Amino acid sequence: MSEEPVPQQGGPAGQPKGLLQQMDELMAALNADLSALDADLQRPPKEQADLSRAPF
Repeated sequence: MSEEPVPQQGGPAGQPKGLLQQMDELMAALNADLSALDADLQRPPKEQADLSRAPF
């Protein structure tokens, strides 16, 4: 999972974002990450096994 910097300024006026807005954005990013992880885990076992043998 990657960590992205949270911008401290938002909006056209450059006013600092409120804590609730920052939390909403972080929760949305976390939800997207968890959805992607869930999709990976829902793959059939054959696909998971094929990926585990892929050379890196």
